[in-house]
Amino acid sequence: MKIALDASYGLTHEPSGVAAYSDNIIRALAQSAPGQDFLLCYRANRFLRALRSPPPAKNCSRRLLSSPAAFLYRFGTAVFHGLNQRLPSARFRRTVTTFHDLFVMSGDYSTPEFRTRFTALAEDAAKRSDHIIAISEYTASQLVERLCYPREQITVVHHGINPVPPIPEMDLLLFRRKQKLEQPFILHVGAIQVRKNVRRLIAAFERLPPPTLLVLAGAEGYGAGGILERMRGSPAADRIRHYGYVDGEMLAKLYRTATVLAFPSLEEGFGFPVLEAMSAGLPVVTSNRSAMPEVASGAAILVDPEKTTGLADALQRVLGSERVRKELSEAGLTRAAQFSWIKAAHETLKVYRKIA
Repeated sequence: MKIALDASYGLTHEPSGVAAYSDNIIRALAQSAPGQDFLLCYRANRFLRALRSPPPAKNCSRRLLSSPAAFLYRFGTAVFHGLNQRLPSARFRRTVTTFHDLFVMSGDYSTPEFRTRFTALAEDAAKRSDHIIAISEYTASQLVERLCYPREQITVVHHGINPVPPIPEMDLLLFRRKQKLEQPFILHVGAIQVRKNVRRLIAAFERLPPPTLLVLAGAEGYGAGGILERMRGSPAADRIRHYGYVDGEMLAKLYRTATVLAFPSLEEGFGFPVLEAMSAGLPVVTSNRSAMPEVASGAAILVDPEKTTGLADALQRVLGSERVRKELSEAGLTRAAQFSWIKAAHETLKVYRKIA
């Protein structure tokens, strides 16, 4: 049987979130089922870009995902998989959709226009999906609550992660010296936006004594202007580094040299940085809500993300105790090892077989 996937989302110069999922799950599926034919389908504005590089594997071919083009191959396709909670107008025999999160449907994390468009696409995808893959139990619960989708037609398939690679100590020493990060530092990985709770992280950091630094690694998102203004006006502004989006090589070095990851997000469907940090042996402080307890599973310190004092106390607990750091590091390495893209691919293939 042929499996078609909407592969449009992996083509980005700054991959994160959905783009990372799309790219990694496609490669893992192709590797896990070498005898399976995968049609990687692209929306018109991404198709030519896709053709500039070879397919990820020999059992993958590329198609255009416009309605006229899709008409030519949809009848020979057993399952179509939408990788980002939306579906094309073309109809396929059986359809699976991956849902990552539904927080945009609230009024707090996006513009009204984007919220309206997102909600319409999510509702349409749920209505036309024979089965849904949710990336966490939390997202599955949101599908039932917000979209009234039947729980028995949802399969939870956790993301995999690509473990942070080891880096020679001399390279890390030179990196810290070049970046002026020779003091202990708290790392935050994620967009500078309201949902990530960066403003409260800055407030908590201000309660911590020098010489500890705060490093923010992430592109600007919704509400970034006010957050960056708050950062520049902070009494601890001289101890805060804002790098913007960083590539994989620099991110790996930050994970390997930080003292603790702070990820106090207000809402997450999964939360890649938590497991990436754990794979590097980096202690984690994260939120006690949404998908964070499910993903961290006892290997991180959980805090109420709306309590500045509690967040500051948790960070100080890690910064001030080598024993706590060691315990969290060991627990995190064990937890991160339980997630792989090959495992996610095998569970996804089971869903295809179930509905085909």
